[in-house]
Amino acid sequence: MLRKIFKFSFLLFTTFAFAQTGHLMQGVGAVNMSMGGAATAQPLDISGAMHWNPATLSAFDGSILKFDIGMFKGTPTLYSSLPADMLGPGAPPVSGATDSELGVSPMPAIAFTWSKPESKNTFGVSMFGVSGFGVDFPTESNNPLSPSFNPTESSNPVLYPQQAMGFGNLNSNYMLLQVGFTWAYEISDKLSIGVQPTVNYASLTMEPNPIAQPSQTLGYPVSEATASYGIGGQFGIFYDTQNGFKVGASYKTQQYMSEMEFDSKYLDGSTAPSPKFTMNYPAVYSVGLGYSKADFDIALDYRYVDYANTEGFEASGWEIADNGFPTGAVNGFGWNSMSVVSFGLQYKGFEKLPLRLGYTYSSNPIEDELAFYSIPATAVIANAFQFGLSYDINESFRIDGVYHYGMSDGKTEGQLLNPTPQAFGGPWDATTNPLGKIPGSTVAYDMNTWMVQFGISYKFGKKNNTEEVLPE
Repeated sequence: MLRKIFKFSFLLFTTFAFAQTGHLMQGVGAVNMSMGGAATAQPLDISGAMHWNPATLSAFDGSILKFDIGMFKGTPTLYSSLPADMLGPGAPPVSGATDSELGVSPMPAIAFTWSKPESKNTFGVSMFGVSGFGVDFPTESNNPLSPSFNPTESSNPVLYPQQAMGFGNLNSNYMLLQVGFTWAYEISDKLSIGVQPTVNYASLTMEPNPIAQPSQTLGYPVSEATASYGIGGQFGIFYDTQNGFKVGASYKTQQYMSEMEFDSKYLDGSTAPSPKFTMNYPAVYSVGLGYSKADFDIALDYRYVDYANTEGFEASGWEIADNGFPTGAVNGFGWNSMSVVSFGLQYKGFEKLPLRLGYTYSSNPIEDELAFYSIPATAVIANAFQFGLSYDINESFRIDGVYHYGMSDGKTEGQLLNPTPQAFGGPWDATTNPLGKIPGSTVAYDMNTWMVQFGISYKFGKKNNTEEVLPE
């Protein structure tokens, strides 16, 4: 029975795909999301506390269970174009735009914390989906292999069938589930520290798989979902002046994941070589300020996500064979490290009905020159807006809700790349054109997201024998 429960929970927590702060979630749970993800120095619920700063867990008394479930929808749009004569002498230029057909994804989160009366120790365990991405761009129907092909009408060349130098149906789905074990210790009434070992599970599907070397006749293979396991940790410090001002900082280490090995097949069903790839979760540095006075709670966080030094993200360009030419296999995404600013405001002037507003700004980790490599992971949300509220049913039960809307700051745009002259006739030169840029071509994408999420928390008891309700 326990095995069945664990299996169900595991499947529930590993069936989502999203892209917010790069490929990381900007927040966890309805309360933290409604504050824009800001929680490093303003712990309003246990999920946000354990995710962003384990030291802040000491702000919660007794035992609390928190469960959230939401529905997330991301809609990337992919654009591409080719100049005149690329499809043959006298051929007109072609361009088109395609929306991803990936459906709605569940976003669950569960956390539990406990402590004994008068104890300086607080413990917690959490299970969060903390990162992911996914797209599903269908094959362009108006393509050169179609008898009814009309290049004067909208046509998206990057999604042409592989036989026509495109990717065809482009599908990706990545997720990372993180289980954390948190310990917070009150050094004094004002100062706390926290430690959180983490265990991770990841799954990745890419069709076609650009990590693999393409066949000169069969193109890129498709790969079945593959799993990866990893470990890491998080450390935090939290200082509450007791006069309204609070400050916190945390460091989440890089999550070191095992190597993924893909079982691959070409489109004709024949067996393809099995490529290997390692994709870690980046280190995250967070600092935060909080202020609470009367009916208001304010939170401001700054985060630095270190993609530039993370395996799987730091490398870029094409794999180079012994003969000095690229094989067509991609080395990595080539993302820059990024900055994230989160702001949240909570108003408690309505009895039992706190209201929250949140905003998150994220810089774009994708360089224009390398935009082509991130088509399967269009992590381009720059501005996210949230509105949330809670209702205290009684001293033990609280329900929460949030609505989120995110959008890109314009398009991420570069050029189509073709590195394999022998296989596809692409223009490539190690000195002047190492990426194989196709002159006059473009590839671009932007993205909108929306989400609704609901949560419930139940408080079992109090650490101290004082009257209090769920933390606000």
